[in-house]
Amino acid sequence: MKSTQKTVRVADDEPGGRLDRVLAAHVTELSRTRLKALIEAGAVAVDGRTIRDPGHRVNSGAAIVVDVPPAAPAKPAAEPIPLNVVFEDADIIVIDKPKGLVVHPAAGHWTGTLVNALVAHCGDSLSGIGGERRPGIVHRLDKDTSGLMVVAKNDRAHKALAAQFAGHGRDGGPFERGYLAFVWGAPERTRGSIDRAIARHRTARDRMAVREDGREAVTHWEVLERYGGLPGTRKKPVASLLACRLETGRTHQIRVHLAAIGHPLLGDNVYGPGFRTKAALLPGPAQEALRTLGGQALHARILTIEHPLTGKILRFRSELPADLARLHAMLAAVSADSGDK
Repeated sequence: MKSTQKTVRVADDEPGGRLDRVLAAHVTELSRTRLKALIEAGAVAVDGRTIRDPGHRVNSGAAIVVDVPPAAPAKPAAEPIPLNVVFEDADIIVIDKPKGLVVHPAAGHWTGTLVNALVAHCGDSLSGIGGERRPGIVHRLDKDTSGLMVVAKNDRAHKALAAQFAGHGRDGGPFERGYLAFVWGAPERTRGSIDRAIARHRTARDRMAVREDGREAVTHWEVLERYGGLPGTRKKPVASLLACRLETGRTHQIRVHLAAIGHPLLGDNVYGPGFRTKAALLPGPAQEALRTLGGQALHARILTIEHPLTGKILRFRSELPADLARLHAMLAAVSADSGDK
């Protein structure tokens, strides 16, 4: 099914106002909540310009176009999408998610998601706590982040895993989430922590931002390798490899935190667009590896959990996928120096 377009023309004598309120007055078949979601998803244009802020001021005489996607099915359909299963029993399944795979159905990605693959693989055994569109989902990885994820196959397992993710090992438990992050530049220190609250960006609603009124967010990092650039270009590292460990689990946490300290992820055009020109400082093979990556250079390498029913400590480790391994090899060829391992 194709999406449909609705065009609203604000009369010249009609007072303007907030975009979501103006639309609610004209498109009565859709709720204001639904219209707000469409705005934030980039499906609304005012006078030819996409607007993502529901509070955007609309003037008299404005032309508004709303792209309304077809209604999504209530439950995700089973789809035969291959899964790299690392571990599975009656209670949980651990998978190594490839880059490019969306975790659960949402606007713009109603099919072809990890959930669709899980429904096909696990049948009706997935936990229902996450809702019809997020069965068994305890945590997420961004579309272009690869690596380890655990999914609950029953409600009891879901509750126990959710408690572990909420605590993130701060209660002394074995829980750990570790990532490998390729970033621009390199911190001067060998290791450190970022303790800065994160919340939804005030105007770009599809992004997160460091904000004092946000939720607590803590990321620990350690420099593993530093990479130089073209011969004679500069002495400071052009890029580096960090090991990151999460103490909290906020949306886009590592991406936002590393950008906030001036070291955004390579390939992250959302939080580090101003660093794209630095690619010219890299040797040709490294530039090509970065160009073909097509997303942020972030990999969920380590996952340690306590089995939700047996209590057994389960430790999983995922090696870099081929595209990140190639980027690593090309960068390592111009290593500036090494941090403490």
